[in-house]
Amino acid sequence: MPRLPRRQIPDGLYHVTTRGNRRQPIVLGDRDCELFLFLLGNVVERLGWKVHAYCLMTNHYHVLVETPNADISIGMQLLNGQYAQAFNRRHGYEGHLFERRFAAEEVESDWHLLEVCRYIVLNPVRAGLCRHPGEWRWSSYRATVGRARRPRFLTLTLLGMFGSDLVKARAAFEEFVMRGLARPP
Repeated sequence: MPRLPRRQIPDGLYHVTTRGNRRQPIVLGDRDCELFLFLLGNVVERLGWKVHAYCLMTNHYHVLVETPNADISIGMQLLNGQYAQAFNRRHGYEGHLFERRFAAEEVESDWHLLEVCRYIVLNPVRAGLCRHPGEWRWSSYRATVGRARRPRFLTLTLLGMFGSDLVKARAAFEEFVMRGLARPP
């Protein structure tokens, strides 16, 4: 029996994640991470998406994406397909890189948006890969708080929820994220 089509809506806001096949790594080094982010940027530009947060982990990734059109499945097929083909070609592998189709949770409120952003950037800390989200190079955290160059595909509109002064908004976002370390996910 075929799968039911995924619910897709115009102006949708989704927390998207994809895991490696059998939880195996989807990146084997910095060049893979750079390639993934390059391809994500291409998909975002092609489809007019906005990325509010992202985190590329060793065996999965998270992206908080806003889609002006009902095209989350098209974009994810492009991203995952292009990345898997490039990864396999680069490392001499064959077969599936990702274990199943992507998961997409609709984000339905400002509170939910903020909680998902915090969850995404704290993912490497909670996984024990670093002690502070600013140490993880492959997430949106450092760019959002102004400690790294912002990728062209990353929007900082969520900082507007923390105030109109960019410096103060970044500090308030950083404090909001750090308060999340005291709470379980």
